[in-house]
Amino acid sequence: MLAVALALGASLTWGVSDFFGPLKGRVLGALRVLVYVEVSGLVVIALIVAVRWKGPAGSATLLAIPAAISGTLGLFSYYRGMAVGAMSIVAPIAGISAAVPVVFGIATGDRPSLLQWLGIAAALCGVFLASREPGRGGKVAAGVGLALLAAIGFGGYFPAMHVAGNADYWWASLIFRLTSTGVILAAVAIRRPSLAIPPIQLPVLALVGTGDMLGNLLFAAASTNGLVSITSVLASLYPIVTVLLARVVLKERVARSQEAGIALTLAGVALISAG
Repeated sequence: MLAVALALGASLTWGVSDFFGPLKGRVLGALRVLVYVEVSGLVVIALIVAVRWKGPAGSATLLAIPAAISGTLGLFSYYRGMAVGAMSIVAPIAGISAAVPVVFGIATGDRPSLLQWLGIAAALCGVFLASREPGRGGKVAAGVGLALLAAIGFGGYFPAMHVAGNADYWWASLIFRLTSTGVILAAVAIRRPSLAIPPIQLPVLALVGTGDMLGNLLFAAASTNGLVSITSVLASLYPIVTVLLARVVLKERVARSQEAGIALTLAGVALISAG
């Protein structure tokens, strides 16, 4: 039960952060926002690890490095997708990352239940419906391609971070944040965008970064108490939070067929986790 609670906690904090972060990214630019989000999260986890004053428990924590590379590329795609498309569409599609740990589990000996197979089918059908815009010749909705890239990136994050967190979730979270911050700063060095933002935006971005880091920490902690096929999928329920916030705060409305696709995608994620 502890692993379930921690994974759901990760889903909640990610869902909130993945709404407000991309929302700011629409105005300030995805890369600029991610710099402040990553640095603020790094400062918080670095302080926590410094106060604990304990070394890493094992070399497996280094798997947080590939987890960070995959997750950060997924996060950038997610922010860009949110900037050009409806959050109510992008978030559920990104949430099919839940299928990746299931596939990983199959490859390592797990056998999905009937519910999980139904969930995978429902999620894929839901993505198809959510991604098509009626009245435009069935053209793909804006942001869908980026959402799919985000799903791949997030999916690659879960198995590696699960192993790293199982070894030492404090150090795994710190190594993850060090790497992800390095990836974003490397992108800044290449693209050289202006990093200037209004000072009033700093507290919000710091909270987003802290929330994102907390989600990583909670998921890594869940890894010490649960199976990757369970914790990863439960943590992937964050699109529900993001979609609800988009509906309440932004009053987003999409076509009926897309609403059905969104519901089907979220139901698929829930079935995968229930299985």
